[in-house]
Amino acid sequence: MRTKLRYCYAMKKKLFLLLGLLVLLAPQCSRDDDGGGTTIDRTANLRSTGESALDFLTNSTFDRLVVELAFVPSVRPTDAAIDDLRDFLLERTQKTDISFEFLPVESSGELEETLQEIAQKENDNRTAYNNGSTLTLYIYFTDALAEGDSENTESITLGAVYRNTSMVIYQRAIRALASRTTLVSREELEAATLMHEMGHLFGLVNLDAALAETFPHNLEDPAANNHCDEEGCLMQASLEFSSSAKKVMEGRMAKGQQPIPDLGPECLRVLASMGGR
Repeated sequence: MRTKLRYCYAMKKKLFLLLGLLVLLAPQCSRDDDGGGTTIDRTANLRSTGESALDFLTNSTFDRLVVELAFVPSVRPTDAAIDDLRDFLLERTQKTDISFEFLPVESSGELEETLQEIAQKENDNRTAYNNGSTLTLYIYFTDALAEGDSENTESITLGAVYRNTSMVIYQRAIRALASRTTLVSREELEAATLMHEMGHLFGLVNLDAALAETFPHNLEDPAANNHCDEEGCLMQASLEFSSSAKKVMEGRMAKGQQPIPDLGPECLRVLASMGGR
């Protein structure tokens, strides 16, 4: 979790229905042999989004975090965006032992990828899974667009989360957006998307029902489920889609502010109550 800003509720509803569907995409067998006789238990990384929020934020169960960056070589993430993600994790969680591993993967060769296809690609390629006191995060940087998106439209999806330790970043969409602005860099768009989606993996906003009951967020956007309604917050729905993300970030720069918003006070309160920073 520094993510198609569109205030069209129908489109947002479609996206979240797709995200929820992926809870059903875990392979039938969660324990596999890695080829060397070692059994890999994938079960803990095949849960629904938000279920590992406390694991990310605290050191109670896991005090080390490994981030596996799976990327199509033509859209490798920028070093600056990864540095910003690292800083965000250090700033908002209790973890200090954080490492990144780079995993080149083949392109699907398709213009669009469904979330089902993305989840299957993770099943095929992911090598880092929770082990002992080590928590793992898988981020897939794809050269495809989200299902149903087109570069010719104003608002396209920049990123999404789909399991408790998994997210996808739509690099084709981010690059298309970067070509439409001279004020915001590709690195900044990548970083904003990464941090927004990371916020969702932290459980924001009211993403996991059990957590929401214990640590409720009081400013959830009634027009955009699981997003914050606080002006200027990183978890506003506008940071997830291209047209509104561009407007928000350019607007901040016009005011002399950093283009990427911070988490608002309400989101920070919730994270702190959960054991984060």
